[in-house]
Amino acid sequence: MRLLLVEDDNHVAAALSAVLARHGFSVTHARSGEEALKALVPDSDAYDVVLLDLGLPDQDGYEVCGKIRKRTGTPVIMVTARSDVRSRIHGLNLGADDYVVKPYDTGELLARIHAVSRRTHHDDGQAGREGDSALRLGPVRIELPTRQVSVDGTVVQLTRKEFDLLALLAQRPGVVFRREQIISEVWRTSWEGTGRTLEVHVASLRAKLRMPALIETVRGVGYRLVAPAA
Repeated sequence: MRLLLVEDDNHVAAALSAVLARHGFSVTHARSGEEALKALVPDSDAYDVVLLDLGLPDQDGYEVCGKIRKRTGTPVIMVTARSDVRSRIHGLNLGADDYVVKPYDTGELLARIHAVSRRTHHDDGQAGREGDSALRLGPVRIELPTRQVSVDGTVVQLTRKEFDLLALLAQRPGVVFRREQIISEVWRTSWEGTGRTLEVHVASLRAKLRMPALIETVRGVGYRLVAPAA
């Protein structure tokens, strides 16, 4: 697996590169946002995953994340010391696929890298097999073939996993989906650490759609979509 490591601390990068190499990764090290962007040629699939530390010397890490997403669909995992939900939602809104909060366990990092890679490959394989249909939920329209969502005719930009989550819940409005079931079907993993990622994606969806009541939390169980009035 080819990985672009964006990290300004050479000691951290060297240690992490050695660990990743032992697990079969081919690592390219970029020390700044500028180096990272130069390595990511637009529309290129040169890397399988980008591991992006937000504490960069030349550019704001969030800004770099947004520029990366405009250049390529390569999965981006943010590495951040900010553990608050708002910061993580901001990163996901810019196109990050996942995040790891410092200090992190190496095993957790490896699991997240493999998870985003599996999810991306699964999505690519499914892209040509979507049925020509759309889901309507009051003012919300979900176009399954084009993976486009609109509210009152205005297109809402969602990340890959935000769309998958919304589409899953929307196919059975009112039905409670267990957290484990959502993680299995959307993230294609049973790894328990994905639970916090699910919470962040739900919060992001509520904010982007400007419909906080659309996805209801069923305490101790999971989530369900409450279909709004037409």
